[in-house]
Amino acid sequence: MDTRKLKYFLAVVDHDGFNRAAEHLLIAQPSLSQTIASLEKELGVPLFHRIGRRAVLSEAGKELVGPARLVMRDLDAAQSAVQALRGLRSGLLDIITMPSPGIEPLTSMTAAFTRLHPEVRLNVSAAFTPEEVIESVRSGSTEIGLAGSSNPIRVPGVNVLDLERQPLILIVNPQADTFPAGSTIQREDLGGQRLIASQRGSLMRWLVDDALAHGVKAEIVIEVAHRTSILPLVLAGVGHAVMPSSWAPTAHKAGLRTLQIEPVSHLDVAILSRKEGLTPAACAFLEVAERHVAREHVDTNNS
Repeated sequence: MDTRKLKYFLAVVDHDGFNRAAEHLLIAQPSLSQTIASLEKELGVPLFHRIGRRAVLSEAGKELVGPARLVMRDLDAAQSAVQALRGLRSGLLDIITMPSPGIEPLTSMTAAFTRLHPEVRLNVSAAFTPEEVIESVRSGSTEIGLAGSSNPIRVPGVNVLDLERQPLILIVNPQADTFPAGSTIQREDLGGQRLIASQRGSLMRWLVDDALAHGVKAEIVIEVAHRTSILPLVLAGVGHAVMPSSWAPTAHKAGLRTLQIEPVSHLDVAILSRKEGLTPAACAFLEVAERHVAREHVDTNNS
């Protein structure tokens, strides 16, 4: 088995079929099929079930995805380590993030990283639960993961660096701003209000559901899985939205008012990485993350 065959195998997985994978690899489709057939012969098991024009992973294929990604990641790490002798001048860094950490602190850290290493390209993919982030980092699909949870994240076998705590805020519908002047409200103040809610399982949805369970007569107008839709919905007057404070700067730029909700609930944001075998680009990004934490501590102590 050689790395070229594993690369081709992962291309079929990632591009959902042989035709798109061949286009991505810039090779002829028959050549790709022959390579996969050769890999299947070496392993003695089929890796894909051919259903019409579709290629569906077999059980053996599913088992190979994680180890194959780790092999390719380790190869990248070896190549990058040699390149690092000349300085970090190129490379690709794969990151996965949940929506709110993907606004902040990812934006600030990415800005700092790209200033230091402008020739490294970042590839940022999306996740919606901490479990998705953890699995992606563990499997080697990505090197760096950003996750937010109601409690500090602790994962055996994975490095976790706590980045910051984001209090939950209310982004106020400007067409229904009946709240008193000031910067804070109580959960009881949500009574009689129309709310845009995140999907179940999120901390933001938990706060809304907890308020409803304690007798607050708020109304959930719409449940939104894609959080990029939330600010436009607030601007359109659909309702108020409970979100982490990372959304506040964007909301303010859009002319929206935000209020901190008391008692305060926090989203604990952390950055996750493998314990070993990281590329120089990933190590450099973690250094940026550590400086971010140091600044957060200074700001907290000065406030």
